[in-house]
This record gives sequence, C-alpha cells and structure tokens, in this order.
Amino acid sequence: MKLTVVGTGYVGLVTGTCFAETGNYVTCVDIDAKKVEKLSGGEITIFEPGLEKLFARNLKDGRLTFTTDLAAGIADAEVIFLALPTPPGEDGSADLSYILGVSDHIGKLLKDYKVIIDKSTVPVGTAEKVHAAIAKNFSGEFDVVSNPEFLREGVAVDDFMKPDRVVIGTTSERAKKLMNDLYAPFVRQGNPIIFMDEKSAELTKYAANSFLATKISFMNEIAQLCEKMGADVDMVRKGIGTDERIGKRFLFPGIGYGGSCFPKDVKALIKSSKEVNYEFKILNAVEDVNELQKLHLVSKIKAYYKESLKGKHFALWGLAFKPNTDDIREAPALYIIDALLAAGATVTAFDPEAMKNVQRLLDDKIAFANDQYSALHHADALIIATEWSEFRTPVFEKLTSLLKSKVIFDGRNLFDVDHVRELGFYYESIGRP
Repeated sequence: MKLTVVGTGYVGLVTGTCFAETGNYVTCVDIDAKKVEKLSGGEITIFEPGLEKLFARNLKDGRLTFTTDLAAGIADAEVIFLALPTPPGEDGSADLSYILGVSDHIGKLLKDYKVIIDKSTVPVGTAEKVHAAIAKNFSGEFDVVSNPEFLREGVAVDDFMKPDRVVIGTTSERAKKLMNDLYAPFVRQGNPIIFMDEKSAELTKYAANSFLATKISFMNEIAQLCEKMGADVDMVRKGIGTDERIGKRFLFPGIGYGGSCFPKDVKALIKSSKEVNYEFKILNAVEDVNELQKLHLVSKIKAYYKESLKGKHFALWGLAFKPNTDDIREAPALYIIDALLAAGATVTAFDPEAMKNVQRLLDDKIAFANDQYSALHHADALIIATEWSEFRTPVFEKLTSLLKSKVIFDGRNLFDVDHVRELGFYYESIGRP
C-alpha cells in the first residue's frame, strides 16, 4: 500500500519505518524542515535499538521518503496515520491542537476516499472530533480509525514487528478490510487483530498504560513497607510474580516511572474521568505514590549524611527514564539532580545515550563524564538512576579506587546486597534490607 505518516517523532518514525519494512511505500510528513532534511539525508533523529538498520535500508530502497509538503504527501496515499504530539496541558488534559489542526488541513486536500488513523494517544471521543474537523471541508467519503500504539521504548521495533495484539477501532467494514490487510504481515503467528468501536480503542490505550503504572506504584509501596518491616522486596516480587494471575512484569521497585507515556496518560485519564463526574481514586493514588518515589532515594542520601549535603559531590549513573533510549521526559534522574543541587551538592553524570538531551536542558548546572568510571572521580558516593546493562557488572575495584568513600545509593537494585557489602561498600537500594 501507499501510506502517509504525519509526524516524525518517536511513534511516527517507528511506524513509518516498520511499515516500509513490510513492502509498503511510506511518505512521512513533518513541518520541521531541518528534521526532514536530516532524515532524507539518512540521519536518524531518535535513538531506538534496531531502528537505524531498517531506516537506512528502506530509505535506500525508496520505500521511505520524507517531505514537509502535506498535500504532496497524502496525494496518492490510501491510509494516513496521524502520529502527532498530544502534550499534557496544565490541568492534565491532552492537547489535541496539533491533531485537529492537521485534520482541518487534510479536509481541504482530500479528493477521494481515504482512511485517516489516530496513532497518537488521544482521549475518548477524539475520532469523532477528527471526523468533524475533516468533514468541515470535505463532503466525500472517508473513515477515521483509532489504532493506538503499544510500543515500549528500547524494544519498539520488536513490539511493532511482532505485536502482542493490534487494536483497531472502527465500525466501517471498508476500513476494517483495509486495516486487516495492512496488519496481516505482522500477525502471521496468530496474535490477534482486535476490532472494536473507536471509543473503546481510545480507552484501551489509556487503560493499558494506567494499569502498568499502577503495578509499578503498587510495587514501590510494597518496597517501602519492606524497608520498614525488614522484608526483602526481591523475594516478595518473585513470590507474587509467579502467580499467573499477576505476572512477573512491571513488578520491579525503583525510583518511579517516567517517560512520555505513563505520566501523561495517567494524568489524561484522571482528567477525562473528572469530565464525566467520576473520581478515579486508584489513579490519583498511583500518581501520588510516583511523585514521592522519585525522591525516595534522595531521602536515603540525606539520612546517611545527616541531612547536610552542602559541599558533597555525587557521581550519577543514568539519565534516561529507562535503558535503551535517550528519552529524558519525566526521568526520575532529573528530579534527583534538582533535589541534590537545591541541597548544595554537585553532580557529575554519565549516560550512554541521554547526555546530549540533558546538556540542552540543564546547561552547565552539572558536569558530564565521558564514561561511567570517569564520573566517579572525587565523588563522595555513587547514585544509580537507570538500569543500563553496562552498569550491572562494574569493576568494583575501580569504584573503590575512584570514589572518596565506598558508598552506593542504587535506585534500580542492580547489585546483590550481600556481595556488595562483602566488598566493604555501604549500599542502599530500594525495599531490601
């Protein structure tokens, strides 16, 4: 098929590249001329494992092209994906101005039947709003479909190419057939394409992310309880994770969830609930727990130094909100940095991918190291904020020789407690004795 993807952010670029990989001809449209120039020249603009190879191959073979011209971009397309940002407003609601603005423009350009697909995470009722925006300027036949993405940063290519399920919201038989044909190559092993109405598809995305955020916050509360009772959260996690009704994923305690999805989607679902006069009590608690958890490690650090951090210098491993991405949106590490700086401490940080993004954000407020060990020079302690693989098995002799004191505050429970303490380190983690 000939497809158009409007928006070349994280979702748009992964979507366009993966559809091209299965033989479709994909045109990606973006208003950012510099970004389009980079992408057209073969320079990928996000870090996502496995994406660059597919991007380069499909760009070379002519199945993936980029333009700033929306009219030219959608002219021959059968399907138009809207992969545009929906940033949270001050009240937590999703900002639909980008999606509705483009929809209005598309309505002025349509000449024949097309399927317009909401790929962005959008509130319930957005498909109706998109339909209305297009219908203002186009009286012909078209369909608006809700097709939420369930991509995990760091494994997004695998998630797209081998989805657990594909959710498609439409009541149009014509659109159903087209969407079924489009996704058939991705579900050859039998994973389902689930058709439902548009509103149910829109809510499915929010429900999924909010439920996962709930599991994380629940486990972080269990970790807090473990610390007070002398239990070991790792043992509790294994004990409940083997229950098939619960499952073992998203049960790792830490310093709170971040990223572009969970914080935004939880806020948006709370706001949507308020709009229909329903108080979503569980999600309010999930959000409260997460805000406290982001600074739980700082509380441990302050307690160790008897509430005085002035003049202390810390090495920080990890800036991205999770490993295998350069995304720092709502990253817990940023909250930790702010708290340390406010208390009079200084920080030298290292992250394999996210340092450029933090440098743009924090300018010269902290120092940056070229590698994980360089960050340790003259540091009073090491703080771990992201569970990158290279942090899991460090050379502890180097830590001993480079740190001023053998002190580690681990927000991701990377090390075995007994082993690190046998090496003579003072070691604090989350929810473990």
